[in-house]
Amino acid sequence: MTRLAKLLAPAGLILAATAALPAQAQVDGRMATVDVSRTVIGTTAFQTAYEQVNTTYASQNDLRRAKAQERQTLLTKFDKNGDKQVDDTELAAMQKSPDYAKIQTLEQEIAGLTNQIDGARVFAVEQIIMQYAAALKDVTDADQIKLVIDPGSLLFAPPEADITQKVTAALNARVPAVGVVPPSGWQPSREGVQVFQEIQQRLALAAQFQQQQAAAGQQANPDAPAGR
Repeated sequence: MTRLAKLLAPAGLILAATAALPAQAQVDGRMATVDVSRTVIGTTAFQTAYEQVNTTYASQNDLRRAKAQERQTLLTKFDKNGDKQVDDTELAAMQKSPDYAKIQTLEQEIAGLTNQIDGARVFAVEQIIMQYAAALKDVTDADQIKLVIDPGSLLFAPPEADITQKVTAALNARVPAVGVVPPSGWQPSREGVQVFQEIQQRLALAAQFQQQQAAAGQQANPDAPAGR
């Protein structure tokens, strides 16, 4: 069973993965689409939790940044062609260097710090998606929706079929806030990690788009200030 199917199944709904459904079914209240990751991102609990992670884990973030810079400085010594990468030839030389063990240690430390920070985010996401099925049912019951599908499974879905914002509102009512410090012994679920990864990809694409828009605006108006 797919991640989306697991999230929809507890609500007693049917998951359809076909683009051949009648168009009328999408607009007469019997069928709707919902984007799980966008639903979670829109919640107040998610947005507040991500801000809290930046504050609560500020020291880990600073340490990770310092260790990443230290690692990059060491790698630069072996980047003989100046392409900011270590190719196979350069890697062979690096592995023979006394610095290699230090680089490996730094990479392990960076990974450990990253796991702490990302683990806090996954923990927050998991607390939200635990209420996802119930929130989805709140909306489908209220709107008398019989079929909910992933918008990615359709070639075309009318905007009025999208209930993502409604499910976000229902989640806000059920999960006003979440914690960002996992309890001792906590392990992330596969489902939580999958949703977290989708969210991170979506946020990264949004940040990239904003950067491109800012760069395009700067080129169109070169006299404008580049930033604060």
